[in-house]
Amino acid sequence: MMTNAPLLLWFRRDLRVTDLPMLSEALATGRPVMPVFILDPETESIGAAALWRLGLGVEAFAATLERMGSRLILRRGPALDVLERLIAETGAAGVFWSRSYDPATRPRDEAVKAGLKARGLLAQSFPGFLLHEPWEIETGQGGFFKVYTPFWRVASKRPVPPSLAAPAFLPEPPAWPQSDRLQDWNLGARMRRGAAVMAPHQRVGEAKALARLEEFIGQRIGAYGEARDMMAEDATSGLSENLTYGEISPRRIWHAGYRALEEGQAGAEQFLKELVWREFAWALLHHTPHIAQSNWKPDWDGFPWGMESDKAEAWRRGMTGEPVIDAAMRQLYVTGKMHNRARMLVGSYLTKHLMTHWKIGLDWFADTLTDWDPAANAMGWQWVAGSGPDAAPYFRIFNPATQAEKFDPAKTYRRRWLAEFSRDPLALSYFDAVPKSWALDPARPYPRPIVSLEAGRALALASYAQRKA
Repeated sequence: MMTNAPLLLWFRRDLRVTDLPMLSEALATGRPVMPVFILDPETESIGAAALWRLGLGVEAFAATLERMGSRLILRRGPALDVLERLIAETGAAGVFWSRSYDPATRPRDEAVKAGLKARGLLAQSFPGFLLHEPWEIETGQGGFFKVYTPFWRVASKRPVPPSLAAPAFLPEPPAWPQSDRLQDWNLGARMRRGAAVMAPHQRVGEAKALARLEEFIGQRIGAYGEARDMMAEDATSGLSENLTYGEISPRRIWHAGYRALEEGQAGAEQFLKELVWREFAWALLHHTPHIAQSNWKPDWDGFPWGMESDKAEAWRRGMTGEPVIDAAMRQLYVTGKMHNRARMLVGSYLTKHLMTHWKIGLDWFADTLTDWDPAANAMGWQWVAGSGPDAAPYFRIFNPATQAEKFDPAKTYRRRWLAEFSRDPLALSYFDAVPKSWALDPARPYPRPIVSLEAGRALALASYAQRKA
């Protein structure tokens, strides 16, 4: 094998050059490197908002590579087929990539590795998406954790390797193969008119992710523990969007948060716990992949949740008549994100007050979140529904009205997103984003509640009691 043959660097959800083990290991070989992004069926099947936001990330990453004297080759098709064609075109020695852990993409990666190795080519995967590999945090008996708190105790004491610096340049191959044009892929097609509304709310690319982290550590981490639940405040890091596409590494975030902890910043430990909560979700998805689509606890399979209904559709459209629920659902449709406290409230309301299956919510979030994370989405929905690991007790039912008074006491969040009460430009933009077929009009009166909070709670508790019996 020629030592000057290039290496293909298969980028996926790792759109950065700082602290990327795959890139550092490739450069250490001394070979030229050829960055590649593949629009394969597994990638193309993700939700509308996530696919659109991924396209923005790919565009920003390509620009970063060009500034470094390199480029990003775009190809479409099954991953192994595309990589084999590129190897034939370029004489590449093989392929490096960052590991993927979800059940939708692991079989693809295993097939690629087996196919390339069978031809005597280099085929190597590297960590980079998590602080620790999902199999590394173990119980004393060698199993995996099913409860977060002991997981945190072990993970928080495990050393995190230092971040790797970004290279100054990437060695180019003698010639570049042809590349698809990103605009021809039309990754935002399913967004329709919503893309223009959602675009201003995204902070895309590695540079903006690093700036976002610096801003949060410098200005807001001290108050994070108390302020993170206040829905109208800009108190969180907002980094979930960038973590999703690998525009920043979790190690970079961990070390910044840990320095703040050592400096005595009050909210730093809680911030680190949230980062490790993400690790916990991915560890569970790795060890119990059925959590992505099925009840983690099989004894919930017979629970009488409903599926599609007019009430579920009202929930999706932010038209339930419950102000904080509707405000949250409209925030999601305008920005592609939702405040974490609001995510718990809309999840509890759907699965308990409306007695609707958590998969309805899981699928809607997968289609509309720009920070969609398959592990966090699955664990979050099953946590709030009661069917998952370390779940909230089913009988703990969030009351949207009292929660709103506690975490939005001045009604700022609700007014920001409910045009019927405020005519706020943000609230009005929801009606510019939604499908015209919904025929929504901000001039119409705000809807009456589709379910009484008392009656919804009583039905949920009765169903829970029947299940226990």
